[in-house]
Amino acid sequence: MTPTKISLKDFVLSGGGFNGDSYDCVSDPSLMLKLYFPGKIQQPLDEMLTARKVFDMGIPTPEPGGYVETEDGRYGILFRRIPGKVSYSRATGDHPENVRRYAAEFARMCLQLHAIHVDTTQFENVKDRYYRLLAESSFFSKTEKDKIARFIADTPDEDTAVHGDLQYSNAVFVGDKRYFIDLGDFCFGNHLFDVGMVYLSCCLSDESFIRETFHMPKQLAVRFWEHFAPVYFGEGIPLKEIEQLILPYASLKTLIVERDSRCPMPGLRVGLEPILK
Repeated sequence: MTPTKISLKDFVLSGGGFNGDSYDCVSDPSLMLKLYFPGKIQQPLDEMLTARKVFDMGIPTPEPGGYVETEDGRYGILFRRIPGKVSYSRATGDHPENVRRYAAEFARMCLQLHAIHVDTTQFENVKDRYYRLLAESSFFSKTEKDKIARFIADTPDEDTAVHGDLQYSNAVFVGDKRYFIDLGDFCFGNHLFDVGMVYLSCCLSDESFIRETFHMPKQLAVRFWEHFAPVYFGEGIPLKEIEQLILPYASLKTLIVERDSRCPMPGLRVGLEPILK
């Protein structure tokens, strides 16, 4: 697909993220631009195609527009803008007194997402994604990779939606409307792979990362998880039991973090220790 050429002169910077920056359109306030960092060409195209299929399924997410290229050679995606939106992480950081309500709302959004059955011919299986990440990893031995692959294989299969990057910064709201954003890693499979990311972003990540990325102290992020878990899993299940179940799936995200950082992250591997024995 050939990108449409646009000029950044018509956009104003509105935010930033791990893969790039976001801009609001000056001439058309209903549009926003997600612009990837230099050198990323295939990733924005893949995200746009995936986002369009997800939107067409009826999952609440901003409507994607076109695949574009700016005058400085960067590639991105136009989206229909949601004026006034705020993420659940930003809202919690700004209003910690509402942490219980925000965590419960986010949990209910996740439950609704994970109840959606997916046409498995249109999206990747989350297990295949992790098998690929495992094969590409240079930080685990062959024996360790075999044990992790066995754990992945033994996880029960599901044909339901998986966000792929289920951080509480990737769910936004305005008024009574709720949306998921950053769906470039959307796939299908067991919901535990998704909820592992929630636990990682709230509890396994260190203080400085949580403050920088999610705009709150780690203590508040842990409280968010503590309110999220009983709504998502059920009030009658002890929190320690939930965390024992979810910890290995949170630590599987180490494969992504180590790939991107190009160095081992022993602090995130704690949930893999029982698997690797």
